[in-house]
Formats: sequence, structure tokens, C-alpha cells
Amino acid sequence: MAPPAPEAPENSSHTATVAGVPVDTRHWIGGRRVASASGATFTDDSPLDGTPLAEIARGGAEEARAAVAAAREAFPGWAATPPTERARLLHAVADGVEARTEDLAAVETADNGALLRSHRRGVMPRVAHNLRYFADRLLALAHDDFETRGHTNHVSWDPAGPAVLITPWNAPLMLASWKTGPALAAGSTVVLKPSEWTPLTASLFADIAHEAGLPAGVFNVVQGYGAEAGAPLVADPGVRRISFTGSVPTARRIAATAAERLVPCSFELGGKSPLLVFADADPELAADLAVEQFDNAGQVCLAATRILVEESARDAFLGHILDRVTKLTQGDPRDEATDVGPNIHPRHVERVDGFVRRALDAGAKAVIGGGPNTALGGNYYLPTLLTDVDQDSEIVQEEVFGPVLTLQTFPDGDEDEAVRLANGTRFGLAATLATGDRERAARVSARLVAGTVWVNCFFVRDLSAPFGGSRDSGIGREGGDWSFDFYCDLKNTVTAPMGPPLLERSRELGEGRARHG
Repeated sequence: MAPPAPEAPENSSHTATVAGVPVDTRHWIGGRRVASASGATFTDDSPLDGTPLAEIARGGAEEARAAVAAAREAFPGWAATPPTERARLLHAVADGVEARTEDLAAVETADNGALLRSHRRGVMPRVAHNLRYFADRLLALAHDDFETRGHTNHVSWDPAGPAVLITPWNAPLMLASWKTGPALAAGSTVVLKPSEWTPLTASLFADIAHEAGLPAGVFNVVQGYGAEAGAPLVADPGVRRISFTGSVPTARRIAATAAERLVPCSFELGGKSPLLVFADADPELAADLAVEQFDNAGQVCLAATRILVEESARDAFLGHILDRVTKLTQGDPRDEATDVGPNIHPRHVERVDGFVRRALDAGAKAVIGGGPNTALGGNYYLPTLLTDVDQDSEIVQEEVFGPVLTLQTFPDGDEDEAVRLANGTRFGLAATLATGDRERAARVSARLVAGTVWVNCFFVRDLSAPFGGSRDSGIGREGGDWSFDFYCDLKNTVTAPMGPPLLERSRELGEGRARHG
């Protein structure tokens, strides 16, 4: 068991009480709490009502260097730690997450505005599940040996080195565990930079990991802005892997920096996913799938925000979805009855509303919503559905990342046009398909450009499956063994036959290869 972390005094300026939970606002570097060398902080506001939650240590180049140095120093020991022990420690961290589910859920709801009931029942249990899955997968990681002209090939996964993990604000701890779990299981050490809009549960997670016995320097947290903390982290020569979830422009900058040192990157970026609804689909199911896209106030990269409906099914579909949206309750995410909470930040609400206003000015019609929820004020935006939009319009082509859907139609029976519209953006993260025809489902799914295709369902994700995007939606795949392929250096060891008679035969084989090139 690791020694107790340095405790901040109860009334320390380094501790904020959020939803009744004490949260240390300093970085976690090398197994201890570290204030920013400059003394600078930034304010973390709650999306619920805009009130300040905490003053967070604002990291920069010095904290980035220190965190990577700590990860480098800890790497040899962690890489040499037997897989069974690494797995045990990850299970211990998962135990800690489960023990603090209520605290984590309450803090994350205050920090990012997602539903408290979802955090309690789904998100935080998934955090623990992510850690347990990769711990168990590590112990099952294997490739069958194979023979080549009498020689044995043995494939192994060697820990790659310190990994910088940069996570977004829409599912802060869940996405952090999705990256941290496989990186630590693989034997790599980690520097996590959470979003400046949602840093709090990353700090709690550092406490949990420490209490579980994770060695100093194996897991580090640097808080701050991308330009000040993220940029020096990805540029540090000690970093051997970079995993980033966020925007396409930021990913391009990271990729350019990483390219100078040939550091492998994994990017999960934006989406503009389609929901294709054929006339033979179950209309109730299709409407349910559409309404699911308002989950987390539309702040989900996988959301199928472009609804493409077969013309003959349009009116019935609209009737069903209108009925469902009118039954949604928008309000305080801490209330069990709430279905749609606030968006993350006033600047983000302005961005979402800008997309909608420009679409309306261009001729779109809002059949549902169309602006902020003035009754609630603040960061609440009405669930919105826009019709009369063109395929090449901004609202169809660009990711809004809010509770805004568009509806287009395609001619009856015209799968080619449905696929053309579905594939008609620069993104390719996911696609959802509603149909009652099994053969059509197979035909259309095969033609969709997407990392994940859901047929008559949505957001069913198994950690054994590859996850990632095509086109501008990302680079690489994670999940299952694909995560270990990323966070490790794969090695193939080729062993010649042993013993004098076999050694002579091995030389003969070698001479034969030399003669024949």
C-alpha cells in the first residue's frame, strides 16, 4: 500500500468543497500534490448555474516537464512489474472508484452538468468496469507462436513508455479511464491532462489511485489550458505515446508536433453521424433512437445528429419524435426527473446557438426548439430539430455538439441516395441504421464510412470491440487488444532450432536463403 498522500488542511486554499466533497485543486505529480510554480490558477465554473466551484492550479511548461520526468523515472519499475501485479493494482483502483461512486457522481454533475442519475447508475460503474476489463485483458493477452522454416516466432507486447492522455469535458472520468486503464495495464506510465472546464474528478481519481497503491510517478495529473499545459506535454521528448479526444484543429497541431519525434498518436475526434430511417423500420424504435441523440444535452461525439428518413416515412416519423420530445423534462441534472440538463459553458451555448441562428437565416425550419430555454436561462438549450436543410449547408456539415438535430429525406427505395447523404461529410465516427430488413441492414452497413455502425440500437459499446473514427473523425483504434497494440511496442522474437543437429539444419536453411536472396 502506498503511503498516505500529503493532506491539505481543512481550510486550505488548495481544497475546494464541491457538492459536499473535498477536492484538492493542485496537480498530482510524482506521487504528491504540487501547486503551480507561478502560483497561477483558473476558475472552474459550474454549468448548472455559473457559480465558481474552485480555483484550480494552472499548469504550464514547468509542471509539464515535471510530470513527464516523473513518468519517465517511474517507467522502468512499472514496466518491469509483473502483469499479475499491475492487474491487481488496477482492480484495487476500480474498487476505490466503486467505493466513491456517490462522491464522483456528485462532483462530476456539478462540474459538467450531466445527469446525476446517469453518473450514479451508468458512468461511474463504467469507469470501474473500464479498469477491470483492461486488467483482465492484460492477463489474457497472447498470440499463438508460429513456425517459419523450423524457426519459432513469438509475439510479445513491450511497454512503450510515458503516455500523455488529453481528455475532453463531456465525459471526463469515463474517457480518462478508457485511456488510463489500457495504458497502465500495458506497463506504460501516464500523464493525464483533463479539460480545463472539468478538472475535478481527475483530481479525485489521483487520490483513489494513490490510495490503491499505485507507485509514485506512474499516474500524474497536470491541470490547465491546452496552449499552456497541453502543448508542452505533447512536445516533451520523453513522451512515447499521445492519446487525444477533442477537436480536429487541435489534433492537427498535436500531430504536427508528434511527427517531429515520430511519436504514435491515437485521435478520437469530431462526428457528424447519420441516423438512417427506412420505411420498413419500427416507427416507435426509430423515434426512440432519434430522441436518444439528445442525451447529455447533445454533447456526445457519437450522436447521430443527421436524421435521414425515407420520404414515405417522414410524416409518421415526425409525429412520433414530436410526441417524445414534448415529454422530455429539461432542468436541474441533480433532479431524478430531469432528462436533459444544461450545456457545459456560456461560450459553448453561444456556439451552438450561432449554428442554429445561421441555419434559420438560411431557410431552415425549427419544428422543435430552435433556441435557448429562456424559462431556465443560463446554459440550457432547447432540444432542437431542424428541417429544410441542404446537404452542403453548415448545419449539416459541421459538428454542433449540442441538442440540435437535422432532418433530411431520401427517395423511397433509393439506398444509393441514402448512403450518399450518410457519407456526405468529412467525418466518419459512427452511423445508426433503423430498418426491418436484415439484408438491407447488411448492404447499407457495409457501405457506410464509420468506425461503428449500430443497427436498430444505439450506444452499445463492448470494450472488446475496436473503437475509433474514419476520415476527420480520428486516427487509430482502441479497445480490446487494439489498445495494447497502441500503448505497447509489439515485438516478434524468432528463435532458431536448438541443439547440434538442429543447429546444422538451421545453418543449411540460412545458406539456402542467402543463395536465393
